[in-house]
Amino acid sequence: MGEKMQHISVMRDRCVDLLAPSITSSANPVIVDATLGLGGHTEALLTRFENLTVIGIDRDKSALEKATTRLAPFGDRLKTAHCVFDEITEVVQSFGFTHINGALFDLGVSSMQLDESERGFSYSQDAPLDMRMDRSKGITAYEIVNTYEPGQLVKILRTYGEEKFATRIVENIVKARAIAPLNSTTELATLVKESIPAATRRTGGNPAKRTFQALRIEANDELGAITRALPQALDLLMVQGRLVVMSFQSLEDRIVKEVFLEASTSKSPRNLPIELPEYAAKFSLVFRSGETPSQSELDENPRSASVRLRAIERVAA
Repeated sequence: MGEKMQHISVMRDRCVDLLAPSITSSANPVIVDATLGLGGHTEALLTRFENLTVIGIDRDKSALEKATTRLAPFGDRLKTAHCVFDEITEVVQSFGFTHINGALFDLGVSSMQLDESERGFSYSQDAPLDMRMDRSKGITAYEIVNTYEPGQLVKILRTYGEEKFATRIVENIVKARAIAPLNSTTELATLVKESIPAATRRTGGNPAKRTFQALRIEANDELGAITRALPQALDLLMVQGRLVVMSFQSLEDRIVKEVFLEASTSKSPRNLPIELPEYAAKFSLVFRSGETPSQSELDENPRSASVRLRAIERVAA
């Protein structure tokens, strides 16, 4: 998520199809692309629906600049905001809207961020330990690794990386940083690899993956932002409006699933024989389980392998 404009947007056509009923139900529809990235999903939406306005949000200034250039032919049908998507309500209101017809969230790290080695997201390329999606502010992975208390680090690796060797990895981080600060992605990836038993290293991909994921989530408060943003997005939806979310790991998807389940569940007392209208759910799941990519999608875009897609629609005001 040559020039990295060549990236392929994950499940682009499926996302556009899911938002289509919301868009066609209005004369002047507004969609929020809460993770604009390089603009692939928004480009497809603006191309297909000529009366559509898209508000694109991204915390990554570099991505925002590239997307704005790419989408310049659409003129003022694209409006952009440089911020975290948990500011979605303020952003929508700042452009003069009170409600929207739909929203799209493409969670996690983007392909562009992984491909730009100097950002420090990738464990396979040497770079400074940064991992901030917005490089203008926030805490870096370098600061987390070198200044957090051991107990904090263990909790982060276990909770956000689901890393069962967290204690062993942190012990080695503490030993290493007592000699000199850990500066680079390669240095950290090597330390993690050496902390994990050889038998375990032979399965499950790069052993540093879980640690890097955990540090990235902490540096960007990713799960907190999702937890704050999704209820706001639901509140902004008009009747028939849809919220479409793509998650790329279980921690993200768990939050999405819980928020959607809560919103689509009736609040009527269980012992009553009838549904009380005032307690009826205002939202309905578009499909019950998360969707995974088709084989053709996987063939075209291997990075879509871990995606889980969910959608929900407002059915009552």
